[in-house]
Amino acid sequence: MQPAFPYRIRGQQLWLSPHRCLFWEEEKSLILSDLHFGKTGHFRKAGIAVPPAVYREDLLRLLSLIQYFQPRQLLVVGDLFHSRENKELDLFRRWRDDFPDLGIRLVLGNHDILREDWYERAGIEVSRDLLRMGEFAFIHDIAALEGGVAATAESGVAGVGRPYFFSGHLHPGIRIRGTGKQSLQFPCFYFGGEYAILPAFGRFTGTVSIEPGAESNVFAILPPAGGVSILQIQ
Repeated sequence: MQPAFPYRIRGQQLWLSPHRCLFWEEEKSLILSDLHFGKTGHFRKAGIAVPPAVYREDLLRLLSLIQYFQPRQLLVVGDLFHSRENKELDLFRRWRDDFPDLGIRLVLGNHDILREDWYERAGIEVSRDLLRMGEFAFIHDIAALEGGVAATAESGVAGVGRPYFFSGHLHPGIRIRGTGKQSLQFPCFYFGGEYAILPAFGRFTGTVSIEPGAESNVFAILPPAGGVSILQIQ
């Protein structure tokens, strides 16, 4: 397991893992977004040949992260699953049974369309729009703050001001250019003044190029020969 990169914000200690998630030390919480479990099975049902090993590798990577960080809970910022039930979600249920004491809290994403009783049987606590925890709040799509969720976010908790938001949905990527005309795009963590956008945990996902602002911090996830690593871009 490659070492995580320390990042501090709002008096809280975060550890950015090159395996596309972060660990919140004070709350002993592993924060992830856009796992899209079941996506490869969904594509196979549609006749598109995607090897099941892709999904199993994501589950094994999550297992390794749990063993490494020893979190008390997973905070999933949307799209834990990709679509309706399939055989891959049966595998997830068996995986889940191995961690009966691990809490899972899910802010529903646009792909999380399973029945409510399925989440209950899997021991997953669901938040429909926004999850607030102290200085932080979690929402799947930060663009939703422009709508009705904004009032909820502003009101917060009595005596507590506007939180710092963590979101997903965009699958952010940053383009790194070489000395010539060549360039490569990598998944990244984006930290702006009021919110962060997390990389997609699932490897069977693309990336959307972002243009970081002057006050933002961006951390690219690079795949060197010896394993993935974190590189701060700005």
